[in-house]
Amino acid sequence: MTIKALLVDDEAPARSELRYLLGSHPEVEVVGEAASAGDALELSRRVAHDVVFLDVEMPGLTGVEAAPLVRERADPPAVVFVTAHERYAVDAFAVEAFDYLLKPVDPDRLARVIERLRERSVENVAPVEKVPVVAGGRTELLDYDQVHYVQADGDYSRVHTYDRSYLCTASLGELEERLPAGRFARIHRSYVVNLGKVAGVRRPAPDRFCLQLADAAHTELDVARRQSRQLRERLGL
Repeated sequence: MTIKALLVDDEAPARSELRYLLGSHPEVEVVGEAASAGDALELSRRVAHDVVFLDVEMPGLTGVEAAPLVRERADPPAVVFVTAHERYAVDAFAVEAFDYLLKPVDPDRLARVIERLRERSVENVAPVEKVPVVAGGRTELLDYDQVHYVQADGDYSRVHTYDRSYLCTASLGELEERLPAGRFARIHRSYVVNLGKVAGVRRPAPDRFCLQLADAAHTELDVARRQSRQLRERLGL
């Protein structure tokens, strides 16, 4: 996994030295450099990045003053201060610094920071268990556990919760791929069901059965014949 980094320091030799040290870590890609906090803020708006290595003492805004602005994104990058002065440590962590490196940067200390950044990146790409739906002209995010079943609706789909339904601009097939297979099952070409919301089973005919859901309407959904055997096994029938 690549960690994209910005280097911000008003001294070009300091940026070069840090770039050289980061070159020993193939998982890190330096995607930009800036010589001032102002330039860094402009760069951060244009370039995707995961971490900013930020000097403290710079012309104009200091690194400590710039850090909260750098982190204003919805997915804020980690900020690692790189400075020759220990006295800024308290101020750095007051603005939620990820770490604090002293110049000259010790390669072993940097390696530990990179390892922590790698762990942070892995955590950040963990799947988010939300389904985006449209309600009242705005997008809402539903937890997977709120979903009782999903119904095909042309090129889109309709997500049903306990007592409401929502339009989702993803197709039923797209949602089926996104939803965890251990909890959801395709029971029909038009339906994907949360198996945790199944309250019972009814057999309207010898060769058919329906799932009864634990929603407000006690919804019943037909199970297609080709899905019935696998579904019976999953439900222990």
